[in-house]
Amino acid sequence: MMKIATWNVNSLNVRLPHVLAWLEQYQPDILALQELKLDQDKFPLEAIKAAGYHAVWNGQKTYNGVAILSKQIPQNPILDMRDFDDVQKRVIAATVGDVRVICVYCVNGESVGSEKFAYKQRWFAALRQYVAHELQTHANTIVLGDFNIAPHDIDVYDTEKWHEKILCSTTERQWFQALLDCGLHDSLHHCHPEKACYTWWDYRMNMFKRQLGLRIDHILVSAPLLSRLQDVSVATEARGWERPSDHAPVIAQFA
Repeated sequence: MMKIATWNVNSLNVRLPHVLAWLEQYQPDILALQELKLDQDKFPLEAIKAAGYHAVWNGQKTYNGVAILSKQIPQNPILDMRDFDDVQKRVIAATVGDVRVICVYCVNGESVGSEKFAYKQRWFAALRQYVAHELQTHANTIVLGDFNIAPHDIDVYDTEKWHEKILCSTTERQWFQALLDCGLHDSLHHCHPEKACYTWWDYRMNMFKRQLGLRIDHILVSAPLLSRLQDVSVATEARGWERPSDHAPVIAQFA
């Protein structure tokens, strides 16, 4: 069995003990991380190696930053999206075994209609083009991370409150679907189409304890990987740890 996971850690410097403990407990073959919030030269490589993992990363101080941790040495890493000039470090790709792994920290967008929302639109258009290119040369492709889009009403604790709001707007959901139309499948929705499986809970108002969240962290897989997919789950207990990230890890298991 192969386990591939994603986790927005909301500062690797703060959450490193959580990541190391989680790696020891779950032993994923691959773990994609988002929101590292540290410079390229500040990545805790020795601690990751001591845990039994190799790593490639794309760091940025204070904001953004992504990484791929894996038990096998990641090959042919590419930082950022080709043909898209962006100072924000939001993408890294590498090949692990026979799988092309693309880790993404997608743009939030702030509010529908804002300048940041326009940036989010340009960013998703570039991502779609980038992923389509990768799929041409890598049959086994997985795109995973924090997408900042809840693709279905079941992925939102209160559909009326979030109706046409950022992360849940019809427009953003169309961008998400356009990405799937490249040849990808939403693995968790495929396994549990009728189940509410949240991955993010606001720090405010005890949202986690009240189980009021959104599903915005996804593992998207190409058709050959979908045929090997066995299950997808959310490791919600990590959200309840002391000083947690506001996201929980998502884990896909493959034959």
